[in-house]
Amino acid sequence: MPCTQPSLALSSAVFLGLLGACRAPGGPAAAETGVSVAPFGKTADGRTVEAWTLEGAGGLRAVVITYGAAVARLSVPDRDGRLADVVLGFDDLAGYESAANQFFGCTTGRFANRIAAGRFTLDGRVFELATNDGPNHLHGGPRGLDKLVWEAEEGAAADGPSVRLSTTSPDGDEGYPGALAIEVTYTLTDEGALRIDYRAETDAPTPVNLTHHGYFNLAGVEAGPAAGPAAVGVGAHELVLAAARYTPTDETLIPTGELAEVAGGPLDFTRPRSIAEGVEALDATPAVGLDHNFVLDSGGGDPAWAARLSEGGSGRVMDVYTTEPGLQVYSGNHLFGQLGKGGVAYPRRSAVCLETQHFPDSPNHPHFPGTILRPGEVYRQTTVYRFSTAP
Repeated sequence: MPCTQPSLALSSAVFLGLLGACRAPGGPAAAETGVSVAPFGKTADGRTVEAWTLEGAGGLRAVVITYGAAVARLSVPDRDGRLADVVLGFDDLAGYESAANQFFGCTTGRFANRIAAGRFTLDGRVFELATNDGPNHLHGGPRGLDKLVWEAEEGAAADGPSVRLSTTSPDGDEGYPGALAIEVTYTLTDEGALRIDYRAETDAPTPVNLTHHGYFNLAGVEAGPAAGPAAVGVGAHELVLAAARYTPTDETLIPTGELAEVAGGPLDFTRPRSIAEGVEALDATPAVGLDHNFVLDSGGGDPAWAARLSEGGSGRVMDVYTTEPGLQVYSGNHLFGQLGKGGVAYPRRSAVCLETQHFPDSPNHPHFPGTILRPGEVYRQTTVYRFSTAP
């Protein structure tokens, strides 16, 4: 997979700069690849949770826990080969079960993002979902996939160590029709990437929209010997998106149905710019920063380049590829200083989420890409977070 998609509509100078500025992650002593598993604790109601560790090429390392099928740690080398964890999370299960956990690293669904008033009509029948975001349904409801303990086993990926997690959401779960069997496979590929493959089947028609809710800070999220007791802000990170349009919303962040151009506005990330530039212009809006669904130029299908996030201090670069038609960019506007791994505080806007997905409230907008899965069909989605470094 290339570092940058040549089909991206950039000037030749910008494209050549992106292409030449990255190299595959590595270090002087890359860890041996492999998969291991260890206990991670028991939930408050006695369920056993495991932590699966993937050791990938070039020193890339991921820890996936079976609570919420969440990526709890993701260690990535900087330009000098030094590893740092680049995702928010907690050291123990109590943190993940607490109110301080704002979907950190989890698998989100059944329907990621929002559904207006927790209501949709399918085949002539109205379904009422649990509401947990003001009047709306968010990320599968108050007890969505992120609150489940998944089953796990070593995956069978040919291009790197992997773990496959599975669960079944029963008929009526949070108001959704049909039993939904779900698999999520995490792989650390030989190309220096975290690849996520999703698969789901249902026994009754139902909307499905799964995503990974990782909070990324490429500077590293744990305090080092000279660091203070707080994560570095994410505002100085540069972001570029393969998205010329977005879905405007009402005051509760529900799409109006319009597909609007980003050109020249605060959401114009068609060329690299700092996250802070966009956030500052959006402070007074209902989103209180970046919390927007971008319409990807690829429109979905084969994994296509969607975004690049880079951090100059470390040289770390993360390219996002996906089969999904949309990308929700969320600048951590509601982080409140909760204590995470190593006792480090996670203040407002100390990380950014790049959530590949179908559009919010899709079941209520027939002209949006469809999200209804029917019996006999198989839902599939692939998202790749590929890491490299710049000089």
